[in-house]
Amino acid sequence: MTVKKNTWSRREFLKAAGIAGSGSVMAPFCRTANASEGSGHMPLRPFGNSGINVSILSFGGSLDTSLSMLVLRQAFKWGVTYWDTAHSYMGGRSEKGFGKYLQKYPQDRPKIFLVSKTYAWTLKGKSEDLDLSRERMKTDYVDLYLLHSVGNSSELDDDLKLWAEKKKAEGKIRLFGFSTHTNMEECLMGASKLGWIDGIMMTYNYRLMHTDAMRRAVDACVKAGIGLTAMKTQGEGQAGTETETERRLVGKFLEQGYTDAQAKLKAVWANPSIASICSEMPNMTILKANVAAARDQQKLSADGNALMQQYARETRRAYCAGCTDRCESAVTGNIPIGDVMRYLMYARSYANPHRACTRFRRIAPEIRLHMANADYSAAERRCPQKMPIGRLMREALKDLS
Repeated sequence: MTVKKNTWSRREFLKAAGIAGSGSVMAPFCRTANASEGSGHMPLRPFGNSGINVSILSFGGSLDTSLSMLVLRQAFKWGVTYWDTAHSYMGGRSEKGFGKYLQKYPQDRPKIFLVSKTYAWTLKGKSEDLDLSRERMKTDYVDLYLLHSVGNSSELDDDLKLWAEKKKAEGKIRLFGFSTHTNMEECLMGASKLGWIDGIMMTYNYRLMHTDAMRRAVDACVKAGIGLTAMKTQGEGQAGTETETERRLVGKFLEQGYTDAQAKLKAVWANPSIASICSEMPNMTILKANVAAARDQQKLSADGNALMQQYARETRRAYCAGCTDRCESAVTGNIPIGDVMRYLMYARSYANPHRACTRFRRIAPEIRLHMANADYSAAERRCPQKMPIGRLMREALKDLS
């Protein structure tokens, strides 16, 4: 296929390639497509001060992995040995899928860095979740166990520390930490001062990685020996964009042999402090392209990086940076603005309306009713991205209810 210079939008590229969804990339368009077929090895990086090296690409298990046995097997063969899931993913089918694989290939378990998470509020609930997760995954231990979706470092209290130390002593977990989608910088900075957090998975992408607050937070975690995993690395937003810079961006990376999705992964890997990128890879096409990008050692060009940052600036109003401590406190009624923005992202950028609608409908009916009539003007004034929060919340009510 011939690509005209600097004329394709990402949407047009995905349509031509016959694929859709956030982070979807097509290996035949990638200069390094053959890397995933045996040339080169998957790079490893140290996970903080744990003494463990992990693959820089992580298999994101927020899907029914029981339907992905061939993809899991190929991921392992290609060196993607960091596997991430959670107790809640797909009602447990994600963990059961990993268990199905490990039951069939028990010899692979020592080579896999296995991660799961819990939403449980109580220590008893965390213990029950951990035991059930181990049972589902057919494993005696979890390499890294995370408290899911932390929004403030105050959640990391002494009781949680003692619980984590106990589970380590029992041999049920090797490392402990948390994941965070909101107020990431505060959560990272707070964790860096505690001395007992081993790993953090956080939203981190070309839009966020260059801010002063994120740089300081990452540096503090590195000094504290905390292993860092990036997620939401495509930086896709809640509102559609179609700009001349986006067309130039796609064209620039296609000329260099990458899709824009691969380039966004490589932008994150350019920071050696990031141990791994967690990416949902539901099929062989995306797996192959992501592996190719991970194995390719060529850096993005300076002008490519500059163009990416220009695009981030131009489309900042379309992207929620997760700083919910600013916007949510400006609106009455405990409206979870950050969660709603994430659900919109699932629907519009991940092409996964089922996940978006399912999670949106878990919001209490009385809160959803209040959402429709709430005044978001103060929240919009506080938003550093200058997002049209009110309009997006009304769109969420219409599209996800």
